Amino acid sequence: MSMGSIVFFGMLIFGGLAILGYILVIYNGLISLKENYKKSWSNIDVILKQRYDELPKLVSVCESYAEFEKSVLDRLMQAREGYLHARSVSQKAEVSDKISAALSGLFALVENYPELKSNINFMQLQNRISHLEESLADRREFYNDSVNNYNIRIQQIPDLFVASFLRLEREDLFQVPEIERQDVKIKFNISRHNAA
Repeated sequence: MSMGSIVFFGMLIFGGLAILGYILVIYNGLISLKENYKKSWSNIDVILKQRYDELPKLVSVCESYAEFEKSVLDRLMQAREGYLHARSVSQKAEVSDKISAALSGLFALVENYPELKSNINFMQLQNRISHLEESLADRREFYNDSVNNYNIRIQQIPDLFVASFLRLEREDLFQVPEIERQDVKIKFNISRHNAA
């Protein structure tokens, strides 16, 4: 074997190893991004579950006030039930937004019930749920950043080729549906409260 052949095969092997190493770096980066957005979703899911567990306590406190609007509580509990049936990120995001809207309506309505508003149990639950809502908003932002980074990488060349081989697909961002961006409409039965 001539020296030229040895050099050629050496360069071929070195080039092949360099390409393989580069592909492995891309592969590891994509897997890291995928696991990162999955972890960030798990963090959201933990908060959704904590909020899910707090809602019956909140409803129970509100129900102890006989005149409290039952339809508001029913809407909240129906939204809560949707959490059990939601499987995908987009389904859970939709249910989460319905619960948030129902909670906003409930907290706005409580303003008409000073005794309930000053109830220690209610105040503690309201603070706990408000804290969970704030944490949820922070974690949604982190999740969306993670998904956005992942979605960008799987569409860039040369990562696109490795992503296609791995069958990696775009993931949905945690978005608020258009209907949930509208103001919550609350109708108060003022004549009933004035009569009391």
